[in-house]
Amino acid sequence: MVKKIVIFASGEGTNTENICNYFSTSTRFEVVLIATNKKDSFVINRAQKLNIPSFVFSKNDLNNSVIVEKKLLELEVDFIVLAGFLLKVPKKIINLYSDKIVNIHPSLLPKFGGKGMFGENVHQSVIESGEKESGITIHYVNNNYDEGGVILQEKCSVSEDETIESLSEKIQKLEHEFFPKTIEKIILK
Repeated sequence: MVKKIVIFASGEGTNTENICNYFSTSTRFEVVLIATNKKDSFVINRAQKLNIPSFVFSKNDLNNSVIVEKKLLELEVDFIVLAGFLLKVPKKIINLYSDKIVNIHPSLLPKFGGKGMFGENVHQSVIESGEKESGITIHYVNNNYDEGGVILQEKCSVSEDETIESLSEKIQKLEHEFFPKTIEKIILK
């Protein structure tokens, strides 16, 4: 039976596109929806290009109504992937998809995690703190930002002349290499 995946994203959608391309020829997995809380997010353009339906909802829809849950149940979703999704997933969805929601974070958690720690904010903090390495953490989603069980961490070095842009490129390479493969392994468990 084909496992149905929904990707929640808020930004450019490079990880989303990478994941969709990875699963595009699979007979075991299908990305059935790309969901976003930002109606002007570039991830919507990527969804159109990939011929995958998109779904836009508000923060209020996510937290105070059943619109999002209804959509997930209607599509018979098996697994949720957060790829640059910046809102906290409410407890009701976490309970509905216990151990079936994963996120990727651009640092080696527990360092540089929590509310407000995303994208360039993380890279700047890593560089300013003098860290010698950074990386990615793929983890389950629970009720607290970036505190779910760690599934995989991959590292990269942080040079003395590192910039936010150069570190971002290193992290994105790790994300693109490891996130789709890890999603596949988790679902097959």
